[in-house]
Amino acid sequence: MSPESVMDIGLAALVVGAKLCAPLLVTALVVGFTVSLLQSITQVQEMTISFVPKLVAVGIALLVCGHWMIAEIVAFTNDLFAQLPSLLNGVP
Repeated sequence: MSPESVMDIGLAALVVGAKLCAPLLVTALVVGFTVSLLQSITQVQEMTISFVPKLVAVGIALLVCGHWMIAEIVAFTNDLFAQLPSLLNGVP
């Protein structure tokens, strides 16, 4: 197993991880920004108000994107297992 193949696998894992985290993080960011904007407009400065809408929104995003997320990680794992014989070629 060469260092280049290890770096390629690591890079692919990071890209898949970023793709899987993006919908949930963007949802939390948008909802958090919206709640913060509403709090600043109404001058209600309660820290716990933003927690429940973010929790609900991330839960909905997980329900909507969950199937796609599982399909992506399964495809990545299948590709990694398919590459395994060629990666181990020449290793004692």
